[in-house]
Amino acid sequence: MRSRLPLTLALYRSGVTLLEPAAAGLLAWRWRKGKEDGARIGERRGFASRPRPRDRLAWLHGASVGETLSLVPLVERLTQCGVKVLVTSGTRTSADLLARRLPPGSLHQFFPLDVPRYLRRFLDHWRPDLVLFAESEIWPNTVIELGRRGIPLVMVNGRVSERSYRRWSRLPVTARALLERYALCIAQSPIDAERLARLGAAQVAVAGNLKFDAPPPPADAHALAQLSGLVAGRPVWIAASTHSGEEEAVATVHQTLASRLPGLLTIVAPRHPQRGSAVAETVEDAGLRAVRRSAGGLPGRETDIYVADTIGELGLFYRLAPLVFMGGSLVPHGGQNPIEPAKLGAAILHGPHVRNFADVYAALDHAGGALPVTDPDGLAAALADLLIDAGLVRAMAQAAAETVERLTGALDRTLRSIEPFITAPSTH
Repeated sequence: MRSRLPLTLALYRSGVTLLEPAAAGLLAWRWRKGKEDGARIGERRGFASRPRPRDRLAWLHGASVGETLSLVPLVERLTQCGVKVLVTSGTRTSADLLARRLPPGSLHQFFPLDVPRYLRRFLDHWRPDLVLFAESEIWPNTVIELGRRGIPLVMVNGRVSERSYRRWSRLPVTARALLERYALCIAQSPIDAERLARLGAAQVAVAGNLKFDAPPPPADAHALAQLSGLVAGRPVWIAASTHSGEEEAVATVHQTLASRLPGLLTIVAPRHPQRGSAVAETVEDAGLRAVRRSAGGLPGRETDIYVADTIGELGLFYRLAPLVFMGGSLVPHGGQNPIEPAKLGAAILHGPHVRNFADVYAALDHAGGALPVTDPDGLAAALADLLIDAGLVRAMAQAAAETVERLTGALDRTLRSIEPFITAPSTH
């Protein structure tokens, strides 16, 4: 039996309701900053821009790029079962990628802000029969509203970091009141499952990480052939999904290696492509020659750093340069997902800050598919060895690919867990 709302949630709910005008102001500010799609900003207030399908509807939500892309195979399997799927996300980048990756029969909308009136408007229109939220997305008003309507809510690919667990543990009554409203929490690992159970989840299962089952990102064959011809014969590596503070390190590494490796080309793909101009400026301030892909540039013989500041092309660059440093790991961000380059046959380097994907990096490191470095000097030393030893790169790449293949299966286990909800009679 579900408990009554604790005071914390009652106050949160009332406070957000009172601050609804401020939410509209927040959306306007985000639009001016380019963080919202002006043509679809109404979706963030719960206004639907598409009609609801007549069939049974599952609503799947992922916060940003990584979470939503991990849901794509699940979307495909649900549509094969005859279920229509609505996918929501909160960023423009994820929306752009999903527009290319979602299968026919599925829809995308931006996730409404966690404001009661917005959510009621959203749910009145879409009337989902099942809701699947990815990883650690817990929005109190959304959880409460779904519970009041009797719509089953399932956490898929559930993850609770040590930091999140400590934070929720300070509010045990609040955590329990929210998690007990989930019909099922499907965790990535036994550790995640144990944390969810301790915080109050009533039904918990373990399925593994859906990101291992996601297909590798695609690449345009013509663009790959063009770039391969342009960089032929040059030593090439890519710094992928970099964050602010890492591009300076990448520039320093390039300068360190350039005298030893004539013709060296470094590709930098910033985690947020809109930072491309700032990244190029950083590189040029270091005395290097940069070219931006978003401006139509191509890497010439005189190019030192090629800034890959476009959306949805990492699959192209992972295929072009099978030696990848994963960003977000030299700065204390927590690391970015290394599964995609591993699937595409790349050897992987990473810094010490990888808490977001600790288990994945540990498996890759143990198998010899990835190599940790502690600082820019260590990165330069590792690259110096690998860029002159193609055999070692191939061996690392093979170990990485075999590791991620061995860890697949979460998709099938997740589908078995949610099958009772898929086949249950519709409430609409």
